[in-house]
Amino acid sequence: MKTSAGNRRMVIYVLLFTMAMINYMDRVALSVAAKPIAEEFGISPVQMGYLFSCFLWTYILCLIPAGMMSDKAGSRTTALGGLGLWSLATVVTSMAGSFATLVMTRLVMGAGESTSYPAAARTIREWAPAHERGFATAVFNSGAYAGPALGAIFMGVLVGTFGWRVAFAVAGATGALWLVFAIPYYRRPEEARFLGQDEQDMILRTRDSESTGAPVARTPLLQLLKSTSMWGVALTQGCGVYTQYLFLTWLPGYLATTKNLDILHTGAYTALPYLGAVVLGIMLGRVSDRLLGGAQASEGKRRGMIIAMLLLSSVILLTPLIEQTWLILLLFTVSLTGISTAISLNLALTNDLLRSSADAGTATSVTVVGGNLFGVLAPIVTGYVIAASGSYSWAFIIAGILLLCGAVISFTLTRRPIEAQPSAQPVHV
Repeated sequence: MKTSAGNRRMVIYVLLFTMAMINYMDRVALSVAAKPIAEEFGISPVQMGYLFSCFLWTYILCLIPAGMMSDKAGSRTTALGGLGLWSLATVVTSMAGSFATLVMTRLVMGAGESTSYPAAARTIREWAPAHERGFATAVFNSGAYAGPALGAIFMGVLVGTFGWRVAFAVAGATGALWLVFAIPYYRRPEEARFLGQDEQDMILRTRDSESTGAPVARTPLLQLLKSTSMWGVALTQGCGVYTQYLFLTWLPGYLATTKNLDILHTGAYTALPYLGAVVLGIMLGRVSDRLLGGAQASEGKRRGMIIAMLLLSSVILLTPLIEQTWLILLLFTVSLTGISTAISLNLALTNDLLRSSADAGTATSVTVVGGNLFGVLAPIVTGYVIAASGSYSWAFIIAGILLLCGAVISFTLTRRPIEAQPSAQPVHV
């Protein structure tokens, strides 16, 4: 990993991107392999909805403890330990002999994956200059879309050629490979030997809005939860993540069922919207930083682009009206781009509004809990909708309505700093 002098922090951004990518490759493996797994174990659509969703049960339960762990033990320990745990669980999934075993391994996987977003948010707070935070967060979060894109193709080939068990074993082994590369580099900038002195000084000088160099105390969780903006970013995240999980869990099945595609073609077609979202999402993250100065970011003005992206992604409401496969893929690409950008910028907004850098992991975990409380419902609700109606139409309509709600929530509820004692004056649009 070689980068130009003065820009070596990009090594950390690449590690964050690939960590998220592996995270979501492991998640999408079940979606790609759903048909052969359902046939082998006799799983109904409703049971499959619960299987898709069950890793989120432990994921949600462990998120806030993972955020606190990240703030207390450090992002390095949290990220490396969590990735090792979820990779091991993915490998063990390949040995499952029953539906119950599949559920158990998914629950362990959820606990391990709960560390990734809190640890990454703290890493970004440590490494990214404030004027680069939107870009850094977009790079990390784009891994969540590169993972399904590459996973849909790669896992599709493995499942179609060697079977679903080999696919899960390979997916889990990929995490071990990441650890080999990450261990020497994944550290705080103060401890990174590969970082030049000038760049290290620049990062330490510009990463926080706090003007003092004195240690900052962590804010108790209950105090953070008294902030209206904390609830605002969490609910906004939920409205976006619901649709993200609708795509993540049911998109391959939707394409296979409604377009009569085999596993290889389903994987390839699933990948296209995700690849588009990766490229466009990173570009829009950079645009977000360019449009904002450091002061404007700390005032919460990043919300304007979040609202615009949620409105853009609500084009998913048009899905029931479209028959052509290429047009549906274009629509999904636009929607996923809006969702990926809104989610990453909402995470950046959490850091923008957060007055204490010591709370980065915990505050982000609250935001991600909000997202995944909605996300856990998406595969279950969709399973019931399909079983009751025999169609995906209402699944897309529900998702589109939530995206519109998210735009309203972001506009109205994210106007004050996130701190122990809220400011008497709101920040302005």
